[in-house]
Amino acid sequence: MKILIADDEALSRRLLEKTLERAGYEVVAVENGRLAVEQLSRPDGPRLALLDWVMPELDGPGVCRAVRGQQDLQEQYVYMVLLTSKESKEDIVTGLESGADDYLTKPFNVDELKARLRTGERVLLLEGRLVEAREMMRFKATHDALTSIWNRGVIMDLLGRELVRSNRESACTIMLLGDVDHFKLINDTHGHPVGDEVLQEIARRLLLSIRSYDFVGRYGGEEFLLVLNNCNPEFAEKRAEEVRNVVSSRPIQTAAGALKVTMSFGLLLSKDWGVRPVGDLLYEVDAALYAAKAAGRNSIRMARPNLPSSGVSVHAGEAVHRLR
Repeated sequence: MKILIADDEALSRRLLEKTLERAGYEVVAVENGRLAVEQLSRPDGPRLALLDWVMPELDGPGVCRAVRGQQDLQEQYVYMVLLTSKESKEDIVTGLESGADDYLTKPFNVDELKARLRTGERVLLLEGRLVEAREMMRFKATHDALTSIWNRGVIMDLLGRELVRSNRESACTIMLLGDVDHFKLINDTHGHPVGDEVLQEIARRLLLSIRSYDFVGRYGGEEFLLVLNNCNPEFAEKRAEEVRNVVSSRPIQTAAGALKVTMSFGLLLSKDWGVRPVGDLLYEVDAALYAAKAAGRNSIRMARPNLPSSGVSVHAGEAVHRLR
């Protein structure tokens, strides 16, 4: 593990450095508090630190306060031990209240130092596990369990935020609502595990087909919602065709063999609809998707205000009975 030593006395610093290197640590040694803060603030900086109390530019407690002040910006905790000749209870309290995790009074026993550092390592290990558990819980709360893309709640929230931004900046957001054609037949013929494989691969292909600042989420069942930000409306249909082709261009390899899978899409341009509730726009793009299904599947239909889409009204209430 990487450890920082901050001590302005060269001989003391060198002796401590040799001791810790023999104990298996990767040592970073600096001679003042300002350099200590710089090292501990680096993304790959040491997570253990031995800080002399009295140093030029910034003393040990000052380093602790500076590092703790940046803690919200840092992803990892830094365990800091103050080295001091001060022995009064008041000084010890001052050091700990500055943000230090522990302290050692000079001259200290090397074995005691190693034991204190091992305590710090255990604290950091526990902190790492807690962070990992927190991130796992956050991922599960925001991502679809099967496909690992955004879940319905998050993609809806992202869509709402993007529509507000587009209206404010007079930009255009593209909504693509896609549905896997004949998905029930895949499940009935090959079983649900194969159906799951199909959904996972479709999610992967859709994710690869969009830009880093676009969004794709599982809207429900075999439906996927794509939010393409700040797009030129003149190229919307071409862009949608590219997405459709990403799914249909080659078979999906499954445990049941290679399966030819296609998707139908409803397409909506936010600029055509003005300021409308998200629910209204989803209803319109869903109806356009129904039109694509009714037109023979593996196709795209655009939702247009008060205009029919290939003979099927985009306001068709039968969308809830969509063909599969």
